[in-house]
Amino acid sequence: MRHLSHDISHILDNWDYDPAKSYRKIMGDNGREKVQIRVDNAAFQGVLQMELDGRPDGRQPYGYDFALDYYRQALQRYEQTHGNQPGFELDEESCVELFDESLRIYNRYVFLLQLQDYTRVVRDTKRNMELFRFVNAHAHRESDRNKLERWWPYIIRINATAGALLVMEEGQDFDSALQVVNQAIERIESLEELDVEEFRSERERSLKALAEMQESIHEHKPLSAAEKLQVRLDEAVQDERFEDAARLRDVLKDFQQGEPDSQL
Repeated sequence: MRHLSHDISHILDNWDYDPAKSYRKIMGDNGREKVQIRVDNAAFQGVLQMELDGRPDGRQPYGYDFALDYYRQALQRYEQTHGNQPGFELDEESCVELFDESLRIYNRYVFLLQLQDYTRVVRDTKRNMELFRFVNAHAHRESDRNKLERWWPYIIRINATAGALLVMEEGQDFDSALQVVNQAIERIESLEELDVEEFRSERERSLKALAEMQESIHEHKPLSAAEKLQVRLDEAVQDERFEDAARLRDVLKDFQQGEPDSQL
């Protein structure tokens, strides 16, 4: 029988630590893409590994891709037996399991945001939002129901940030990107107030960050034909070129009525 070595020196010897290139994507033996991070921590050398799809740790709790999927299925089985009667609850142990899964997904999407893998960030933030709602709706203990609620401003912000950047990346669609950001701001502003410091500070931080992103998109958005006309009109008025201003004003009026002037 071949002896299985636990020594990872052969991996470390072929991957020198470089802070600027501390991670790499690989294809795992299971055919799934993974990320590896080279670690140099004082006397310790090592490699961290994370799955890009499914659970970050690669586990399949109860045979499901996620623990959340298992508990959702348990809820469906309960409803098939009991109808819509109340009674399905997550006990403390189940909540701890879901909190752990949520934290693992959080750590992954924070890392993926740095990698600019916006599609997966949107996916992971959506999954964690679903987990937030599920725990809040079904946890037996009030403390468990409320544990994740403080993080809504943050997760809405990260979801919107990745969503807007994805739209920009795919097609330079400034209007759609602005819509994503605007909707996120409205969602955060409409959240029910929580008397928790993390909620208050993160709401303020998230609204500020989204407002800055909103401004940045506006700054980079190309001017429409009507906006270009308005700029020329403003310049003509400022320079006291009143005949040009009058002509541009008429052209702008026609343009806004759907009759653009061909003399531009």
